[in-house]
This record gives sequence, C-alpha cells and structure tokens, in this order.
Amino acid sequence: VQTFFKRANRTPQPTRLRKSITPGTVLIVLSGRFRGRRVVFIKQLDSGLLLVTGPYKVNGVPLRRVNQAYVIPTSTKVSLDGVDASDITDAFFARSKQQAATKDNQLFETEAQLSDEEKAKIKAKRDRQAKFDAALIKNIGKVDMLK
Repeated sequence: VQTFFKRANRTPQPTRLRKSITPGTVLIVLSGRFRGRRVVFIKQLDSGLLLVTGPYKVNGVPLRRVNQAYVIPTSTKVSLDGVDASDITDAFFARSKQQAATKDNQLFETEAQLSDEEKAKIKAKRDRQAKFDAALIKNIGKVDMLK
C-alpha cells in the first residue's frame, strides 16, 4: 500500500485560558466539595488547571486546582500584590505514596501512620496557605464590594 500523505504528529498544546479569567478574577466553583463558593483565581498551572484559593481563612477553600469548565468568572477582580505563586506547580499537589500495609495491620489500624517527612510537607503546605491568605485578605479589603 502506497501512502502519499504523512500525518504530522500533533504535540499537545496547553489549555487556552478563557478571556474572562485573568489573575485576580473572582470565580464561582460549580462542582465538587466547594461548589457555590467564590474563589480567587491566581494562575494557570502547566497542566491547564486553574490555581484558586478562597482564601482559606475567609471561606474555607484552600489552595486548589480546578478545571476551568467548572467555574463561572465574575466581573469582580482582586489585586494580587504580595502574592507569590511562582513556586506552586502541579507537583505541589502530588500525593505521597502510602506504604503498603500488611493485611493484619489493615484490620486493626484505622489511621495511616505519617512519616516525619510527610508531616513536614503538610506543615509547609499550611504555612504556604497562611502566607497566601495574609496577602490576599489585605487586597480583598481594598475592594468595595468584598469588604
């Protein structure tokens, strides 16, 4: 069989962000645990997902990845002065590998034992969230409709 046309392999392109979603835009989450909550969009991650936060101190929504299909952008914008999200990537949200427990231990242990490394990672995430909240809450107070 002779082929005349060679199809070029397409490399996956990053997801294009909707025009109405810009850093600092207040979004409404439509699905999941935090549906109906208003969140602040921070940036788009390499995976195409949106990095958003409540802030956690205001409405309980932590730093989180959300698909843009499941949010509605509003016209309200919040300044992101003092918010540094450059070091947050998809790896920040990677789950740690759980140790395979033996069957006997699974029957009697209800809680998974966390290693010191995992505890340090959780503490770092909490500190990161607190830093984000402090900077964002200051900026939210400057917006008239969000006081």
